[in-house]
Amino acid sequence: MTHFDLFNLAPSVDLDVAALETQHRKLAMEWHPDRAGSDHHARRLAAEKSAALNDAIKVLKDPVRRAFYVLELKGVKLDSDQSAARVKMPMDFLEEIMEQREALDAVKATRKLDVAHVMAVKIRDARDKTLEQAQRALRRDDVPAATTALGRVRYYTRFLEEVDAFEEELLS
Repeated sequence: MTHFDLFNLAPSVDLDVAALETQHRKLAMEWHPDRAGSDHHARRLAAEKSAALNDAIKVLKDPVRRAFYVLELKGVKLDSDQSAARVKMPMDFLEEIMEQREALDAVKATRKLDVAHVMAVKIRDARDKTLEQAQRALRRDDVPAATTALGRVRYYTRFLEEVDAFEEELLS
């Protein structure tokens, strides 16, 4: 059973998140372990359903995670390092990312958070545009184009996570 199946939805990168959250609340109340009574088997089953529902909502309400999940349902799992390593990224993109990461390392060495934030804004914009490309590709069932685009999104996301970690380090 997929995350979409739990909500009786067809797999898609396009979802009404507000309606999804409303459906989640309804199902969470319905499947809550406390409503299963005293039967241990029924309580365990309800706990499993509840956990699956919570995992599903985390993935489906996030457009990035949802796109990766739709791609996974099409047979390509980019979440693991092993699978991602098999995706051939264009050399010019890899060089660009390497240069940006080196620039971030230099900024981190000087401890200039404001400069890192400026870099993050540009990367976030690139990530968002690339996510839109991936979503368009998934809508037309172009798995190779979606795979390449989401491979890029993965690199951008890691960069942004590194900026977040840098900020946490400086603020702690």
